[in-house]
Amino acid sequence: MAVQEVLQQIWVHVQDNLVKILIGLIFVGVGWWFGQRRARHDWKRQEFFDRLNFSLNWIEDGKLVYRTLAEKRCEEVFLNATAAEEIRAAAKATTPENSVLPLPKEHYWNYLNAVLNELSERFAEGNLRREMGLPTRTIPYVVCLTCECAGELRTRKIRVMIIREQVLGTLNGTEAIVPENSRGGTRLATLRQLANRYKTHPHEFLPVEISLPQ
Repeated sequence: MAVQEVLQQIWVHVQDNLVKILIGLIFVGVGWWFGQRRARHDWKRQEFFDRLNFSLNWIEDGKLVYRTLAEKRCEEVFLNATAAEEIRAAAKATTPENSVLPLPKEHYWNYLNAVLNELSERFAEGNLRREMGLPTRTIPYVVCLTCECAGELRTRKIRVMIIREQVLGTLNGTEAIVPENSRGGTRLATLRQLANRYKTHPHEFLPVEISLPQ
């Protein structure tokens, strides 16, 4: 077939589908524009409700310490656009008095189980070594979903709080605990909220064992 005939067939195909192509390009352009607009809005307000931050919390020498273990897009963890959107909506509904995501009780386990799956994948080597009888250390933690909105926060994100159960139980005790830095007051207040809710709303928490090689 001659090159001219090929080009002619392509042109006929384009003419037959020109309207569809134009509509598709318009939708792509509109989607890009809204995406850029939302990104600028989020950056200006430092609100990133599409991000899921995994935050490990512990007490060291009387000080509250917390560090990020991982951060992913909500869709990467919950694997469903509807579930991710419900998570984002719940994050926007938290209050300074309660930073735990207000999700339906009957669905809460499903969201937490998705978090558990992500952690299990991240620490899979420890679990395999444990099953094989190789030297490992296993620590029990509890996890819950939060979005802090009190205090002087630099950014607002959905956070998976990870903390040892025994530590969570001591946060409202008589032991003096201070934040590691000047911005840690909000986190300490959040964890004390969680200590209370762990007793009254246990469905908002999920136990998880993390194993690491020794």
